[in-house]
Amino acid sequence: MSFLNPINKSLCLEQVCASNYQKIFRLIPDLCAVKDNAIGLAANNTTLHLQIIEQATYTLTIELSHCFSKKPDELLEPAVRIRIYLDAQLAEVLSDHARPSVTHVFKDFGLCREIMNYKWRLNFFLQKWLDHCLTKGYQFTIQSILAKEIA
Repeated sequence: MSFLNPINKSLCLEQVCASNYQKIFRLIPDLCAVKDNAIGLAANNTTLHLQIIEQATYTLTIELSHCFSKKPDELLEPAVRIRIYLDAQLAEVLSDHARPSVTHVFKDFGLCREIMNYKWRLNFFLQKWLDHCLTKGYQFTIQSILAKEIA
């Protein structure tokens, strides 16, 4: 994938985060009903795993991953950790399997341009991956959410 470098990156980043929020709720319409874990299924594709990391009044932190193994604890990628701001209707990537969080990478917060570029790449990746999941027809149904919670 070629490197996309918008001129007004902060505005574009906000728009990508807003778009990702909408896509997450299209992919997982009952996201707020999930208490722990859920599984998304699509015909002839690997399973998509959702784990609730943290839940607060206005935020939700989740991890989304494909499972490429029979054992769910093995080879979960891309392991995207996402903070969802329910009140602002934004979804921001915190980290993924290959890239740690911004606070672990940049100790000097004066590096604004580098931090913005890093966040841009993480969130642009999520946008493309969510498009892929929606195109493949992944569905998290209330039944899969409840079945996973009961098990």
